Amino acid sequence: MKNELNNPKVLNAWAFYDWANSVHSLTITSAIFPIYYPFAAVSASGNKEIDFLGMHLSNTVIFSYTVSCAFLLLAILMPLLSGIADYKGNKKSFMRFFCYLGSFSCISLYFFEKGNYYIGTFGFLFSIIGWGGSMVFYNSFLPEIASPDRFDQLSAKGFTMGYIGSVLLLIQNLTMVMMPQWYGNLSGDLASRISFLSVGIWWLVFAQIPFHYLPEGNKRMHRGENIWLGGWKELKKVYEEVKNIGALKRFLASFFLFNMGAQTVMFLGALFGSEELHLPTDALIITILLIQLVAIPGAYFCAKLSQRFGNIQALLAIVIVWVAICGFAYTVNDQFNFYLLATGIGFVMGGIQSNSRATFAKMCPPNEQDTSSYFSFYDACDRLSTVLGTFIFGLIIQLTGNMRLGILILGLVFIASIYFLLKIRRTEQLQAILG
Repeated sequence: MKNELNNPKVLNAWAFYDWANSVHSLTITSAIFPIYYPFAAVSASGNKEIDFLGMHLSNTVIFSYTVSCAFLLLAILMPLLSGIADYKGNKKSFMRFFCYLGSFSCISLYFFEKGNYYIGTFGFLFSIIGWGGSMVFYNSFLPEIASPDRFDQLSAKGFTMGYIGSVLLLIQNLTMVMMPQWYGNLSGDLASRISFLSVGIWWLVFAQIPFHYLPEGNKRMHRGENIWLGGWKELKKVYEEVKNIGALKRFLASFFLFNMGAQTVMFLGALFGSEELHLPTDALIITILLIQLVAIPGAYFCAKLSQRFGNIQALLAIVIVWVAICGFAYTVNDQFNFYLLATGIGFVMGGIQSNSRATFAKMCPPNEQDTSSYFSFYDACDRLSTVLGTFIFGLIIQLTGNMRLGILILGLVFIASIYFLLKIRRTEQLQAILG
């Protein structure tokens, strides 16, 4: 039975999951936890070189490996799990499972006191897996609940709600960390751990809104069938379909490249500010907040751009701006220009994320039963490109000691993505939908 499209309650509830889970991306991934981890993940003597799973490594290396490991596990597991979800028709159950895994992992970080680095590391690992896993199934609801003419605005609305919610909670958490006298002189340690706890509770509570309104799937498996075999068949079927859709293949190739550049900038931009420009912590936090706030009008502007000129033309314009940003970043030498750079990054970051999700949803064949499997390929490109981009950037720094050279390489990556966007064939259907 086909789901009713464009139900306002369902559309608003769907967008609310961005509000629920984006606090993880900001507080845990970008702002407070990366600063707290090197402080707390130390040996009993306070040494930053720690023994972890039989290896003796610095805590910053373990942090980096944890991020890479989480994204690799997501890239490997999610295609098969999404095939099972499509086969069993229970994608909302999978989304709920990963949401709870992520939110309770954030709650567990409250117990990450100095020296308890196993709790901190595995809590961080599973929080990323929970966040990324739930997002695959969340994104796949888009073509099931809305008509294609609503994709751009709805995707932008979701990202906007995520930006607003995450900024609100981060500001609250930062007041605990930076102005402890307001809270009875909390220690920085306790304030940080309370902020991790607040992320888990926020995520868990607000996720109940989409879980209440989002539709259940259509069950296709029969009694006695093997769900793993069925999931594999589902994945294989979708893979064969993707191979035969030239425009979709080219879009995924382009997405892999421009997402590699964008996510590398997001994950390592603060590192550039601190190591290359030697900016203080408060300046870096202001930069993170600035990116989030500017991303809101960026998402809506690019949605309007897509409606006016088509999604592919909008993406071309956004990626060209990214190339210019990389060129400008190469020349930045002071705090003011770094803030200008962050403003530009935030504007196009909001646009490229919301536009990419909407474009992919439009390009998928109109078969609502397979949406999780299709979006798992999109997610795999997202995760693998993030791992590859951050690895290449780190390798360039290791080999040359020149972070600015890495920025130029990212500019070339964006240029390569333009090639695949230009190669997308302009069939009548694609021209009408994507421009």
